Amino acid sequence: MINVLIIDDDFMVAKVHAGFIQRTPGFAVVGVAHTGAQAMTETARLQPDLVLLDIHLPDINGLDLMHKLREVAPELDVLVISAAREVETVRKALRGGIVHYLIKPFSQTDLQERLEHYRNAYQGLDSSKDVAEQSDVNRVFGLDRTERPLPKGCSIETLKLVETALKEADGDLSAAEVAVQLGTSRVSARRYLEYLHDEGVLEVRLKYGVGRPERRYVLKGAVA
Repeated sequence: MINVLIIDDDFMVAKVHAGFIQRTPGFAVVGVAHTGAQAMTETARLQPDLVLLDIHLPDINGLDLMHKLREVAPELDVLVISAAREVETVRKALRGGIVHYLIKPFSQTDLQERLEHYRNAYQGLDSSKDVAEQSDVNRVFGLDRTERPLPKGCSIETLKLVETALKEADGDLSAAEVAVQLGTSRVSARRYLEYLHDEGVLEVRLKYGVGRPERRYVLKGAVA
């Protein structure tokens, strides 16, 4: 569960945001603060994973507060939610290492999309492995491989089926074996597998026998 602290000077707005978060799977609101001083106290006490931070607070600028919060919670992530639209303010927030900047007013869907991206990208990068692949880094910076062009004649739907087959396999698979499972040609299956390999998702193992070695594919990190 990702614990969230809401920092907003408007009591009603904070309540609305709390409702949005509580309806997003995997997130829980652990506290609300309406001033910078209160935010410091609650951050130190609760040690949240993520804060939703407004910039316009009665006693301090939110971006100045962000650095102070990390003094009491070094691993804290920050998602700015503010009506501030000045380009320099957005730049300063980005330089401060925020995970996103969401301009008010926004919908529940807008916030949930940012939260889900944070959960899938940032939290996944922290816990899934010791060494990051380029695809992991791309996902954090919003360059998900599914947004990049697939090989000609390939589809996202079939790509997901290939990934599922690999996840459910006991070990590595050849292009011919994947083709049988999916009901496609071996050439088509290999095209998807090589794409995933190029994206850093799969490892290739060579099986030697008579003739040319057979290329077999396995998800990185899978048990041999």
